[in-house]
Amino acid sequence: MSSPVLQGFTKSLAMTVVSEIGDRTFCIAAILAMRHPRKSVLFGCLSSVIVTTILSALVGWAAPSLISKEWAHYITTFLFFGFGLWSLWEAYNEDDDDNDELKHVEKQLNADTKAKTGKAKSDGKKGEDEDFKKQKRAFLNCFFSPVFLQAFSVTFFGEWGDKSQLATISLAADEDALAVILGGITAQTLCTVAAVIGGKSLASRISERLVTLLSGILFLAFGVLSLLSPVD
Repeated sequence: MSSPVLQGFTKSLAMTVVSEIGDRTFCIAAILAMRHPRKSVLFGCLSSVIVTTILSALVGWAAPSLISKEWAHYITTFLFFGFGLWSLWEAYNEDDDDNDELKHVEKQLNADTKAKTGKAKSDGKKGEDEDFKKQKRAFLNCFFSPVFLQAFSVTFFGEWGDKSQLATISLAADEDALAVILGGITAQTLCTVAAVIGGKSLASRISERLVTLLSGILFLAFGVLSLLSPVD
């Protein structure tokens, strides 16, 4: 690996790990793995985070063609400092006695499950739109298991607009996009495998405050490096 590629890979790997450990998508994978076959959950969550990582990096890669490289560099530096301060503020205000993110995700998944069960029981007359939705689900189920589809969709929408995704876009705008993709996918794979294997017990033992604090420090460090590095 050349120096710029190694730099982009390392930054992406470190940034994604500290952003995803104990985060929303981590908790989703952990809880789903407790309820469904691990293989389907793993493939569903992994497929989703790989897609979002690639899409995010592509957006960042395209940014310098819309604005100048110099402006992209300054915006990236500003965002790193912003994410760092944001994370430190979250760490300062977090209550480390209980895992709020894990409880929130579990509560939401339970609500979704109850809603789907209630919908199935009150099938009734829903008209042509409902028939179309059923046919669409049946078509997807021919290729993917319901567990895979649930893991993919919940993880995808949970990741979209997340701090780690925005940071990936910023990083790809200033570093080698392919290196950022490889680093992000590697980190996402490690985090997802840990969540699926470790399950809910691992997620509940992770200190959210410590991880958020490390995330803030890392973002600030990236901001300083970006500020000191010349624009290519």
